[in-house]
Amino acid sequence: MSAPKKVVLAYSGGLDTSIILKWLQTEYGCEVVTFTADLGQGEELEPARQKAELLGIKPENIYIEDIREEFVRDFVFPMFRANAQYEGLYLLGTSIARPLISKRLVEIAEATGADAVAHGATGKGNDQVRFELAAYALNPDIKVIAPWREWDLTSRTRLLEFAEANQIPIAKDKRGEAPFSVDANLLHTSSEGKVLEDPADMAPDYVYQRTVHPEDAPNEPEFIEIGFEKGDAVSINGEAMSPATILTKLNEYGGKHGIGRLDLVEGRFVGMKSRGIYETPGGTILLEAHRGIESITMDRGAMHLKDQLMPQYAELIYNGFWYSPEREMLQAAIDKSQEHVTGTVRVKLYKGLASTVGRWSDHSLYSEAHVTFEEDAGAYDQKDAAGFIQLNALRLKLLAARDKRLSK
Repeated sequence: MSAPKKVVLAYSGGLDTSIILKWLQTEYGCEVVTFTADLGQGEELEPARQKAELLGIKPENIYIEDIREEFVRDFVFPMFRANAQYEGLYLLGTSIARPLISKRLVEIAEATGADAVAHGATGKGNDQVRFELAAYALNPDIKVIAPWREWDLTSRTRLLEFAEANQIPIAKDKRGEAPFSVDANLLHTSSEGKVLEDPADMAPDYVYQRTVHPEDAPNEPEFIEIGFEKGDAVSINGEAMSPATILTKLNEYGGKHGIGRLDLVEGRFVGMKSRGIYETPGGTILLEAHRGIESITMDRGAMHLKDQLMPQYAELIYNGFWYSPEREMLQAAIDKSQEHVTGTVRVKLYKGLASTVGRWSDHSLYSEAHVTFEEDAGAYDQKDAAGFIQLNALRLKLLAARDKRLSK
């Protein structure tokens, strides 16, 4: 790959990406554009601008953008229509943010005339795959630079030495070994490494940042009502809200009641196992409520088929294939299934659990007349079940008769 002339860097303002910024300048002698995304990580982003300027980036080459609404509306909500969970548990909080960041990197590269993009993901993890697959899917000619796969700064000591040699400010707490690494956005927090590397050891309480311990949560349950239209949450307790506002509010409810904690050992796409601590308070409530409204508005056959498709859909997102034709095909089927997923769900929040306790909809398929144990006024003739059972039993009876005959 020829040396890039101008690079758009996914820049957090932290030590690692600041070192990457300087390394790009010294290694390639190229112009650097920084992109810092506000995805709801809960941090002040203005210091990233100040740090970039300190490292010689022109003000017009510093991009700091609030993309929380786009993140929830165009990425999180479509994923939640599928009830997506990787390996049956993980709500894909980190995975679903990467295609949006890559999208903006590529768009900024085009707008600024840059010929490359760069990220700070290591060569061991999934994020390098997600960033790069998304970038190539959006611009097949883009160059992608992954410094962690190229440089010789292979230890924390060497990184700090490089920082000091290049006058990169180092926070005092960065001089020691960080206890664990954190990725955060509006959907979740993800913590891994260091004190979390041994899966046999319980995670320390200080790892959790968004949720109180369930045992310390309020002793009284709280009830909320979430309104849905075509599979997407649109209101809380009757108040219409934007997608990002809804997720923010659900995070508050979930954090207060200790909801959404997950200690998971997962299979990375690159092949190894890793242990992570996830907090997805609002997403956990949203998943419960979405399944609740689906239960009365979706046909059994459609729901069961969607549940069969979900693991493949979740794996595509986890592995970085958001912009693949197969993910888009599955999304079309999922979105079709949501045409009548409209109504309201009442959820009980109590000591780490979110439980559906009521659901109603004008699109409901639930018929009390058919399922009642009381008089059904002719809505259902129970005698019809006899023929239904006999027809379904026919092949089983034939199989049993054959086996009985052959066993003699």
